[in-house]
Amino acid sequence: MKKFRKVLDGLTTSSPGGPIGSPSCGSAAGTPTAAPTPREIDVQETLISENFQLCKTVRHGFPYQPTALAFDPVQKILAIGSRSGGVRILGRPGVDCYCQHESGAAVLQLQFLINEGALVTACADDTLHLWNLRQRRPAVLHSLKFNRERITFCHLPFQSKWLYVGTERGNTHIVNIESFILSGYVIMWNKAIELSTKTHPGPVVHLSDSPKDEGKLLIGFESGTIVQWDLRAKKADFRIYYDEAIHSVSWHHEGKQFMCSHSDGSLTLWNLRNTTKPFQVTFPHGKIQKDGRKESCKPILKVEYKTSRSSEPFVIFSGGLSYDKAGRRPTLTIMHGKAITVLEMDYPIVEFMVLCETPYNNEVQEPYAVVVLLEKDLIVVDLTQSNFPVFENPYPMDIHESPVTCTAYFADCPPDIIPILYSIGTKHKKTGYSQKEWPVSGGTWTLGSHTYPEIIITGHADGSIKFWDASAITLQMLYKLKTSKVFEKPKPGEGRAAELVEEDPFAVQMVSWCPQSRIFCVVGISAHIILYRFSKYDANTQIVSLEVRLQCEPEDVISPSENENNPCFTEPGSHSPQPHHQHPASPGNRTPEGMKDSVPCLKVKDRMVRVPPGYQSDLVIQLLWVDGEPPQQITSLDINSAYGLLAFGNCNGLAVVDYLQKTILLCMSTLDLYGATDPYQRLTRSPRRNRQSTSGLTELTDNQQSIDMERSKSPTSESRENSFSRSRSSSVSSIDRDTKEAITTLQFGESYGRKSDALPTPCLWVGTSLGVVLLIPMSIPTDQEERMEEAVTIGPSGAVLMLKGSVLRFGFLDCMGALIQSPYEVWRDLNAPEDPDRPRRRKLVHFSPSSSQDACGEGHLAVVCSERQAKVFLMPSQSCLFVHNITESSFVLRADVVSVCNSVCLACFCANGHVMTLSLPSLRPLMDVNYLPLTDMRIARTFCFTNGGQALYLSSPTEIQRITYSQEMCDNLQEMLGELFTPIETPEAQNRGFLKGFFGGNAHTFDREELFGEAAAGKASRSLAQHIPGQGGVEGMKVAASGVVGELARARIALDERGQRLGELEERTALMMTSAETFSKHAHELMLKCKDKKWYQF
Repeated sequence: MKKFRKVLDGLTTSSPGGPIGSPSCGSAAGTPTAAPTPREIDVQETLISENFQLCKTVRHGFPYQPTALAFDPVQKILAIGSRSGGVRILGRPGVDCYCQHESGAAVLQLQFLINEGALVTACADDTLHLWNLRQRRPAVLHSLKFNRERITFCHLPFQSKWLYVGTERGNTHIVNIESFILSGYVIMWNKAIELSTKTHPGPVVHLSDSPKDEGKLLIGFESGTIVQWDLRAKKADFRIYYDEAIHSVSWHHEGKQFMCSHSDGSLTLWNLRNTTKPFQVTFPHGKIQKDGRKESCKPILKVEYKTSRSSEPFVIFSGGLSYDKAGRRPTLTIMHGKAITVLEMDYPIVEFMVLCETPYNNEVQEPYAVVVLLEKDLIVVDLTQSNFPVFENPYPMDIHESPVTCTAYFADCPPDIIPILYSIGTKHKKTGYSQKEWPVSGGTWTLGSHTYPEIIITGHADGSIKFWDASAITLQMLYKLKTSKVFEKPKPGEGRAAELVEEDPFAVQMVSWCPQSRIFCVVGISAHIILYRFSKYDANTQIVSLEVRLQCEPEDVISPSENENNPCFTEPGSHSPQPHHQHPASPGNRTPEGMKDSVPCLKVKDRMVRVPPGYQSDLVIQLLWVDGEPPQQITSLDINSAYGLLAFGNCNGLAVVDYLQKTILLCMSTLDLYGATDPYQRLTRSPRRNRQSTSGLTELTDNQQSIDMERSKSPTSESRENSFSRSRSSSVSSIDRDTKEAITTLQFGESYGRKSDALPTPCLWVGTSLGVVLLIPMSIPTDQEERMEEAVTIGPSGAVLMLKGSVLRFGFLDCMGALIQSPYEVWRDLNAPEDPDRPRRRKLVHFSPSSSQDACGEGHLAVVCSERQAKVFLMPSQSCLFVHNITESSFVLRADVVSVCNSVCLACFCANGHVMTLSLPSLRPLMDVNYLPLTDMRIARTFCFTNGGQALYLSSPTEIQRITYSQEMCDNLQEMLGELFTPIETPEAQNRGFLKGFFGGNAHTFDREELFGEAAAGKASRSLAQHIPGQGGVEGMKVAASGVVGELARARIALDERGQRLGELEERTALMMTSAETFSKHAHELMLKCKDKKWYQF
């Protein structure tokens, strides 16, 4: 608890005319400074550094660039590995865990220790890792780094502690899962194949133990060689040399035959009675041509051969289509008896896995589903129904359905908003899914006590908007809105949109949402804004369109024309932008030279349209082309439902629209907003150099708003994924006339537009890219009838505040330090049937700056944050109370005044990856964490803070990463996360019967420990692989290695360990005795040898 009493004398105020670099209130880096005032401001700050800690909470979406798949059939959890070294483990909805290998190496293969609560990962850096899944945040227990060989394939038999590892050289090594140490038992490639064979068989592509006998290991080499290795006899039972490369092998459960998939699109079935040639060869998709030859087919990358009691076996494979069918989509083929079903996929298949009822490979498999991992989707097919429907995916795997271009995050929403969005969204859901429950149902998750309504909004490149329920660290789609439906479809190769942004003319740049009034605003890349109102009823509507000419020209600065760039109030003028329904481009819209003029980029539908319940478009605002030049993209937006006003700006100027009366109130260039109070000495220069130039100011070239980004590219363009430039100019005392001063942030609120104001009035706060803050007071009629008929008066007051760098965010506090919310209108459904007894009236909720004060008109505090610094001003005197220079070497990308721990703070995210929090109002640094080493455009565009100490960003093009900077939430995170492991008894093996057990081989008498243990096999070469202990700890290792639970089991483990230690002690004693005897013997031999030698003979 720290109490601030600052004395302010009103004499030292921020001088509008002074240079940015020298604010009159002082700016020592990192040191909050104060200026005096005639009375005391008493703010008790409760936040301290111990309230803050940064940690990742949960990751949503589809794993980016997936590489591997695994499933635990007993625990029923699924693991997906990725190219960046990430592992996602999924169970029932709510059970969703993300792990990351420190090396960042791609995951090649995943193997669950079935029902053990552990997972083995094989990575591209030739390292094996053992993960403990018996904790909510999995950790690596062991790692084993291969030094001389590259890992190509791994196989772990069910209930075995010995992992088979195949390598690129064709060798097979064996790893003890408990100790993660290599066994001395190695199957060398030259022993596996015949000595007469002159060529190397290639890398190991398959390993599996025979279902009939665990002592037999089937090894598949890439070249087409297959060897069954007798582990006991250390020799090959049989060798198959096939002339087509092998991609995969799958056993029949009886262990008498197996199937291979090959590079020529064929499947071969081999019988162990005769391995000289395949029992059957089929080309499932290879038809015989007219000349009698088979069609050449693509490789079958994987095949699975699964048996069923009640029907014919299933043969499921990926690939194998004929080459001549160009443009065919990737396929999964299901052969069931004589029926062949080909399932076409939207994306290439990375991996698939058949889910079976039993974990034992020597029992009838009973397949019930197949999981298909695609490059950009995860699909599960129901095999129990003849039409093979897919299951409805409960995870949010379609965030990237169209690339995400912007995000917004709202914590603590009104509780009624989520159910109503969900009820409307469910009406538009797809049908035809399997009626069965989602088969990946493992783990446990309960709704924690620390939950509140949260909504995430994503804007996409195709113009769609998605609302997601993000409560309790889960993510579920609520409602989807398509903004492109407002416009006519642009015809290919023609139209204004085609010339402007051919790829994504409807791409969403930013959104603004008022959850209380349910008014929603979308800004698109084609310089358009759509305002939506929410209704539970469908309606027939005519979309109202306003067109705004917002262009600042160099000539206008030197010699302004009569009407151009003057404030546009409600009186009409010859060049003033006027509200009208949009009209198509006509010859009159073009200049004599054929240049476009006064036409928008897109054409709004000009007919009556029927709109379903949900968000319905109320108004479309479009910026116009001017003299053959496209409109500049909109860089800032704010909407206020209580005022009925919408403000937006770009690098040319500012416009304010009354969306209730559908009129333009203000439309002027940034320079004209200043009037006589321009803080810069603008340099005169010759006109008409380059209309779009931004020379003289680096703030505009790499601004986070991407003001001058190439108009021809969509926001999904790869060129934007580059990292930020770190050099930015800190202050500018004189500005080139041709420089565009962009409007970078806007905020409506009750404030004091002038120093002389005694009471707060509606104001618009305007921040620019040159660090200037302008206050624009407004007069809004309060009566409902008057508000709809009388004009809102609005005009710049001339009040100017200054900061270093582009202004990013405003926030308002009362004089007790509490956050003042913007006024809003309570939602009302305009399409609801009229009730004559209860006429619909606007209900406004105001939060006056003086509401928490005893005396009225005591003023309020304004928090202003720019790319470089934060300042707190006292209104109406405009005195600067506190200033803090946030960064000198980088710049702030995102800043927000947020509530956390029943207080407020300023949260900042910098381009160098630092996340910071500052106390309010004193701007004391509370937290500064170097979170991300490098920030790219995707993260910068999507990073956003919200209340409750939470934030999010797009960690990859397909995934949303949520983080918290609240210590309280970090402490409660364990409770909120799901449990991956649940104690389940391993199903018992079926009773095989006496005769079958007698004649069916000695599968259950095979003791791997005898063969692979150190006593029998010896130690492996130390240089071959290096053991690296993990961070999981010894306790976690014991838990992961023991496949049983309960006190009895733990007691037995303790006894085993004690017995093992006694045994080890006995062995060590015996070894020491042997060593002593050997030493004594050698010493005696040496003595006899040297007995008769003279000293000079040594």
